[in-house]
Amino acid sequence: MFGYININRSELSEEGKSAYQSYYCGLCRRLKTNCGAKGQMLLSYDLTFLIVLLTGLYELPNEEAEFTCPLHPTKKRKAYLNDATGYAADMNLILAYQNMLDDWRDDKSYTKKAFTKILDKDYARIMERYPKQVRAVEEFMKKTAELESRRETNLDLAAGLTGEMVGEIFCWKDDVWKDEMKTLGFYMGKFIYLMDAYEDLAKDRKRNRYNPLLFMKEKDGQEFDTFCRLLLTSMMAECAKSFERLPILLHADILRNILYSGVWSKYEYLQLRKKKLEEKSAKKLKNKISHESKHIQKAGRAQ
Repeated sequence: MFGYININRSELSEEGKSAYQSYYCGLCRRLKTNCGAKGQMLLSYDLTFLIVLLTGLYELPNEEAEFTCPLHPTKKRKAYLNDATGYAADMNLILAYQNMLDDWRDDKSYTKKAFTKILDKDYARIMERYPKQVRAVEEFMKKTAELESRRETNLDLAAGLTGEMVGEIFCWKDDVWKDEMKTLGFYMGKFIYLMDAYEDLAKDRKRNRYNPLLFMKEKDGQEFDTFCRLLLTSMMAECAKSFERLPILLHADILRNILYSGVWSKYEYLQLRKKKLEEKSAKKLKNKISHESKHIQKAGRAQ
């Protein structure tokens, strides 16, 4: 799964954090109901955003449930469940399923392959209910594989495939909000792709894996980070425009927190990690130079 669409806890009210957690717990509970304990292993914060978005747009009534979580047994938890929870749980599964198949193709991960076999019946059930969304994910995987095999350098084309897929997933209903939801999903999908490529840059270079940002870095390394920041900012600006055009009042604070702040948490973490590595490298170089200088001075005195 993606792992980039989350809240910024430090800037969200206690009420907002509690509501968001309840939707997250609701998604976990629905995955368990639909697929058993194996379904809970697929849980993603990214799909929690979709639940909150759909709940706010369609003002869906929640069913509240108190339960004891095995991971947090000391305190009762509260889950919010509604029609959007079930839809998001199904989308969560098809995305995770296809992601595991991709891992099998890339790394011959037999564990992932075996897990998909366990989920085959659930995948078939979702395909029957949401054929358009499942086809969109499958088409995305196929086109992405073709793009990677020819090592496509067009960054917009590569990111656009994820955008088209996420856009289809965001279209829960074929109604007046369909186009706006698709636009929001399209730019969020492009943001997700770019963030993923940015995070995996060093790893992909080391393993000689396809990553279109590597071509950009080789072309203009000096301005690369500035370019990436501007590109990511423009994607989220388009997401925000679409969101603000939707008539959402319920949970608007949570959604704005995610769109304007939460999505940048991973980017800021990567920048902090990069800075620490650079400082560590500079300190190591300084110590090496100092050591060599002392060695030269000692050799000079000996002569």
